[in-house]
Amino acid sequence: MRSLIDSRMKYVVLPMAALAIATLVLPLVALVIRTPFGSFFDHLGQERTRDALRVTAITSSVTTLCAIAFGVPLAAVLAAKKGPLTTALRAIVTVPMVLPPVAGGIALVSLLGRRGVLGSALDEQFGLTLLGTPAGVVIAQLFVSLPFLVVAVEAGFHSINVRQLDAAATLGASPSQRWRLVGLPMLRPALIAGATLTWARAVGELGATITFAGSLPGQSRTVPTEVLLLIETDPGAAAVLSVVLLVASAGVLVGLRGRWLGRIATP
Repeated sequence: MRSLIDSRMKYVVLPMAALAIATLVLPLVALVIRTPFGSFFDHLGQERTRDALRVTAITSSVTTLCAIAFGVPLAAVLAAKKGPLTTALRAIVTVPMVLPPVAGGIALVSLLGRRGVLGSALDEQFGLTLLGTPAGVVIAQLFVSLPFLVVAVEAGFHSINVRQLDAAATLGASPSQRWRLVGLPMLRPALIAGATLTWARAVGELGATITFAGSLPGQSRTVPTEVLLLIETDPGAAAVLSVVLLVASAGVLVGLRGRWLGRIATP
């Protein structure tokens, strides 16, 4: 196969590629260099840090479970139906992926805030408010991360071999048996990839969360919010928590290798 980069192009392409790599790698290297690893666990042991880690772990896990419960049926509908309505629905579903997080937070406030379209009724009738609560964090995380699961699982539905489902039907398998024994194993890689991406996006969410749910310690203050607050008062602790987020992100990439990123990279 002829190389995509000939002898004349390489003098332009290779330096630009090196600059791109430096743009992505050097900030991470600098973060690691400036992180006070000698007091790493001391920073992690602080009460406010433990609270932020706990809130993040719980809310991101609940968000992922909610995304699976709601997103898989939606992905099935998008994969099964064709037409302008489905195309429009798919576009709406993916909007939060490109919407600035703060704008997403304002949208949630407009709907579920104390003076929001639905939030005012919840406050007046039931005395319920989502501001400063873990539920508010979950809703904000779900808003920005659900599209990742829907997109991944819809692609998984398209990859299912319908002939194998039909073959199982001819052998007497019921619809539930066909999906449990044949369809689900084929869908599992996409489901795992989508759930992992959803969890990672929820863990790193800041804009929509702090705008909608606020930053109440032990309730709605997540790790990204804690990092933002620590930048001015304790840069070392902020660096430590940033490294924790970096490790989580790297773990996601390793876990998705061959399931998602491998498919993108493979010609």
